[in-house]
Amino acid sequence: MKHRITFLKPTITVNENGFEIEEFIALKTVWASAANLSGREYYEAAAVQKENTVKFKIRAIPGIDESMKIKFNGMYYNITAIDNIKYKNRYMEIKAVEVKASG
Repeated sequence: MKHRITFLKPTITVNENGFEIEEFIALKTVWASAANLSGREYYEAAAVQKENTVKFKIRAIPGIDESMKIKFNGMYYNITAIDNIKYKNRYMEIKAVEVKASG
């Protein structure tokens, strides 16, 4: 595990005009391994237009869920799936899709 990733948690704040805004705040930065999908996983993701999917492997952390985002190498990823590997509560495999900048 040689990469640093940061989990971002959604929070609702109220701006000066009284409107609610969803913002993401840094929750925790951890070591992770990052890999692109390969083989069958890649083709399954491509079938539903999720080509920019990355697989992260981290030590198990309680409280991580699909509502969060991941910041990795200056890019943001939406979490799509979390797998507690073999239900041993030692490692988690997280699949996440890159967030495209909206213009």
